Amino acid sequence: MRQLIIGFRRAVAATPAAGVFVLPGQQHTRLVSRTIASSAAAYIKSSTTCSFVRTATLAQGVKMLDPRKTFTEDFFFRQLFDEQSHTYSYLLADITTKEAILIDPVLEQAKRDAQLIKELGFTLKYALNTHMHADHITGTGYLKQLVPGTVSVISQSSGAKADKHLVDNETVKFGRHVLKAMSTPGHTNGCMTFVVEEQGVAFTGDTLLIRGCGRTDFQEGDSRTLYRSVHERIFTLPENFRLFPAHDYKGNMETTVAEEKRYNPRLTKDVEAFVELMNNLNLPYPKMIDKAVPANRECGLYDIPKEA
Repeated sequence: MRQLIIGFRRAVAATPAAGVFVLPGQQHTRLVSRTIASSAAAYIKSSTTCSFVRTATLAQGVKMLDPRKTFTEDFFFRQLFDEQSHTYSYLLADITTKEAILIDPVLEQAKRDAQLIKELGFTLKYALNTHMHADHITGTGYLKQLVPGTVSVISQSSGAKADKHLVDNETVKFGRHVLKAMSTPGHTNGCMTFVVEEQGVAFTGDTLLIRGCGRTDFQEGDSRTLYRSVHERIFTLPENFRLFPAHDYKGNMETTVAEEKRYNPRLTKDVEAFVELMNNLNLPYPKMIDKAVPANRECGLYDIPKEA
């Protein structure tokens, strides 16, 4: 509007009589009209563009904050943490049947997890690993002793021993609930993302972290494969799906598909830039890898405490 007023004042100043708005003829009238119209058009164009930008930004924000799915009343969820390895484990259960599963258990926390399962009255059906970890020893072997009847589970492509091996899109059930295993290699060949579609959640292991991703410089890692796994498998889930990683080092607990598609500093790059970045991280050799990988190949059976 300010531009419209300025244009009008300029038209007035252009008239022959100072301080008086005179229209000496049809030609001058057209000149003034064109000046006013031009200023108005410039203002409207500028305002409309700004409005469109604000609307697009607002729409992105609204989409990113789409309501999450509410857990059904018979679905139990508990996020657990190991401070030493910064690993998240996840206890899921059917509250009606009491059947439970535990994702990515840690050896040092197996007693804690077994006690919690006992206190809640659950029966641990499966202990699953998203992949063969290199930064901690899995708790599945120990849990099989602490909670008899527990079935250990991992990807068929992992190279690790287990009671049950999963292939892409295979499902496991606990009570009436269904968990689908999606193959998402790149950090390792055997990485899987576990999805519970009804609850709108996915457990991404080390493939996708909160504002990051797993490293690709050891243990069959491949940057292009990881990029493809994230963009073709995880980022194609509904945008309001909640994502829970196997690790976090900054105190974050969860994210969403929409958030990572917009804010992940690595995976918002094009594939070539991503590969270049991953090839030049220069990360230190994992402290636990020489101990953890051999143990995890055997379902975490190495180094189980003697009192087990």
